[in-house]
Amino acid sequence: MLTSVLKQLCRGSDLLVKCAGLAASVLMPVLTVVVAWEVFARYILNAPTIWGYDTALFLFGYIAALGGAWAQQNRAHITVDILYLKVSGNTRRVFDLITGSLGIFFLVLVVKMSYGKYDEAVEFDFRTQSEWAAPVFHFWIMMMVAASLFVMQLTRDLIANLYHLITGKPLMASDDDQDEDDQNGN
Repeated sequence: MLTSVLKQLCRGSDLLVKCAGLAASVLMPVLTVVVAWEVFARYILNAPTIWGYDTALFLFGYIAALGGAWAQQNRAHITVDILYLKVSGNTRRVFDLITGSLGIFFLVLVVKMSYGKYDEAVEFDFRTQSEWAAPVFHFWIMMMVAASLFVMQLTRDLIANLYHLITGKPLMASDDDQDEDDQNGN
């Protein structure tokens, strides 16, 4: 019963993080078009836009922040390989538990601080320092969402690692792939 609940939580987390990562990846061509248009307008038409720079900056922030949880899901973040790859799978899981807990602590602070910044941005109508003067409140909403997704992914990883350390078996089939990588030394 508990195992099936944990599996459902992990599947739900995996799906939500994957959707956010794919949404962030869809923003990349939009960013490319915005930057290309700004370059064209500035250098060919000699008529730069007032919105291009701010839009590109916001899109880049969205892509980077929303892609963080997806990168964690795909194990694309940096590890200290000189140590990490030389230890057993269970020791790696302990390392992951420690770093995941620290990451969750930090990201909860990011959510809390982003909420405060969002509140200020709405209350004082904060805007960019450009001619367009775009509002910035949406950026802080995105930061709260991105950090929350990252917390969800790290929590999912903690659950899977704890389950494996306690039972000696992977919780999910995707976690089983990681075990094969551990045995192959990858």
